[in-house]
Amino acid sequence: MGEVKLYKKIIFVSESGTCREQMAVAIWKDIGLDKTIEAVARGLIVLFPEPLNQKAEAVMISNGIPTEGYLSSPLAAEDFGDGVLVLTMEAKQRLKVLEMFEEADPAHVHVLSDFVGDELEIVNPYGGALQMYGLCFEVLSASIRKLANILNEEE
Repeated sequence: MGEVKLYKKIIFVSESGTCREQMAVAIWKDIGLDKTIEAVARGLIVLFPEPLNQKAEAVMISNGIPTEGYLSSPLAAEDFGDGVLVLTMEAKQRLKVLEMFEEADPAHVHVLSDFVGDELEIVNPYGGALQMYGLCFEVLSASIRKLANILNEEE
């Protein structure tokens, strides 16, 4: 389990900023929590803003989640600070965040699955069938509900 602090912002991080991290933000917003923790998606390798992955978009639409306005955005030094929780989809991404940004405090950079107590990382569906994206969405959904419960307990 992650160390719980009072967070004002969650940054979901993965490679491109167009799929898992965008779905995570959408699910977070869809849960409709009482507290106002901002959620944003960032990619580690973003050369220019790209729209949501089409299969991720289809899965979100089929789950009744709005998909307008999602564009990839690179993780940047100014993203870090007090009250910011950085959650990556895979352990290798956490290591990359800590290598790339001296501003990143290891105590506030976690793998989402580790933070919520799940055994498996959020598998990248990229290049897979639509069902892979659907499965990824379901796993993310369960993890983010756990995350919401963990963060709600800190109040």
